[in-house]
Parts: sequence; structure tokens; C-alpha cells
Amino acid sequence: MRCVIARFPFELTKSGVLESMKGVKPEAGTGESVTIGRRRYPVKQVGQVITGQDRRDFTAGEVVRAMTRLGFTCHTLSEAAPEPVLSPLQHASAMLGTPLPA
Repeated sequence: MRCVIARFPFELTKSGVLESMKGVKPEAGTGESVTIGRRRYPVKQVGQVITGQDRRDFTAGEVVRAMTRLGFTCHTLSEAAPEPVLSPLQHASAMLGTPLPA
């Protein structure tokens, strides 16, 4: 599939992306992410690996559109890092700076 990322055309295939990401360890990310195989990668990391471009040269949206068109599952920022829900006791402990009870 032909797609344009940072004004450069790329011919991407699902198998090509899978092969490019093989052996790449997912970085810790707080933004949008994409599931490739059994791993969840930040979209900027995927974009850098598959295009060879600097992460500042493209947007996360460009990579998300390309990965979605190839059939990968993309996750938004709200899905990426859900906030833990604290009980009132845990919240009070956190405010006092003591360890949270398990």
C-alpha cells in the first residue's frame, strides 16, 4: 500500500511492517500506540523504524492512518495509560506521603 509520511511516499505492507518490527523492543510511551504482533509500540517509534526518518519529521496521526489502513489496531491516548482508581484510604495515604496499602 502506498502512503505518504512526512511528504515522502512509502510502499508499506503488513508483512513488511511485521518484519521491520521483529526484534524491536517497545519503548515506554504515554501517547498513541499501535499493536504489532503481541506487542504495543508507541506510534512515533514505529514510524521511525519503518521510514528511517527522525521522529520530529512526521506526526503520530500520519503513522496511525497508515497502520490502520494496513489492518493494525491503534490505541488513542486515553486507552494508552488508564489512571488507577484509588480508594479513599489509598488517596489519603498518598496525600500523607506514606506507602499505599495493598
